Amino acid sequence: MSKNNRKKKNNKYQNSTPKKPVKKKNDLEITKEIKIDEIKQIAQNSKLSKSSLEEKIHKLNTQPADVFYVSKTKRRLKNWAFYLFFIIFISLISISAYKLLNWKTDNIKISKIEEELNDMVIYEYNTEAGILINPPENELPDIKEEPVISDYWYYASLPFYDVDFKNLIEKNPDTVAWIKMNNTNINYPIVQTTDNDFYLNHAYDKAFNSAGWVYMDYRNTFNPISDNIVIYGHGRVDNTVFGSLKKTLKSSWQENKENLVVNISTPKENYLYQIFSIYTIESEAYYITTNFYSIADKQKWIDTMKSRNTAQSINVDVTTEDKILTLSTCYNDEGIRIVVQAKLIKTTA
Repeated sequence: MSKNNRKKKNNKYQNSTPKKPVKKKNDLEITKEIKIDEIKQIAQNSKLSKSSLEEKIHKLNTQPADVFYVSKTKRRLKNWAFYLFFIIFISLISISAYKLLNWKTDNIKISKIEEELNDMVIYEYNTEAGILINPPENELPDIKEEPVISDYWYYASLPFYDVDFKNLIEKNPDTVAWIKMNNTNINYPIVQTTDNDFYLNHAYDKAFNSAGWVYMDYRNTFNPISDNIVIYGHGRVDNTVFGSLKKTLKSSWQENKENLVVNISTPKENYLYQIFSIYTIESEAYYITTNFYSIADKQKWIDTMKSRNTAQSINVDVTTEDKILTLSTCYNDEGIRIVVQAKLIKTTA
């Protein structure tokens, strides 16, 4: 075999020798190299000395690659957390602004309805004597001995509030009465429908409105008159609907005798009620009981309602023969209610 042939043969074997595979870099190593490149770039920009640069690179080479990978992952998580917080923050601001805008819009609509009603409705005080309801027996005028006169006679001497319902019923056939309270903004027509839900978020014109309207419990009737007529309304911050009922919690309001009556007018009769209990309570069904199955049940209920009274200047006798009026509104968003209760003392028929 010639020398050239042997050389070719050796080259053949050399060429057939498998090459050493190139190790593929994983994400951790790539991340580490990127970090080193970043340091070199910083060194160039800040004119870092060669010894300082070599020291930093050596420190990087002696650390596990996953240190840099984890650090990069943390940065990504922090970025995501920031974006998520920012999105939530903007969403909350947008929702709050939307609710505030709706609240103001609804208030404007309610105010317009009030103005229309004031221009449309004819009402006046009626000095008709009326029929007294359950007057104190030991204080009747024909008693010879000088009795201890209660406030009943003062309130019984006050006039009725007489309302013309013709235009009201044409505007809204659900109208059943009108309520007026002294030194509050409560001077509204009362509506009633087949449930206690509709007028929670519908105004007097039946258009959707978060302010709702003043309405009577669907279980109640004026003829015959229920044991306990319940009137509801939202406690609006701007004092519309039943918002001004919170004034009744102030001692200055309670100590003014002129305030402690509620005038109710209906298409057929007028009623005058004397307040006997004012209080706040968590939402419950007991105080809005409309009729009672027995005298004992009603007496227990009356005793409970009177015991809740927080107005020290009010001390009124109430019996099972009395007809009651209950006004209920929300005091706050935590389910607390303001309750004002009165007994019927005079009617026109």
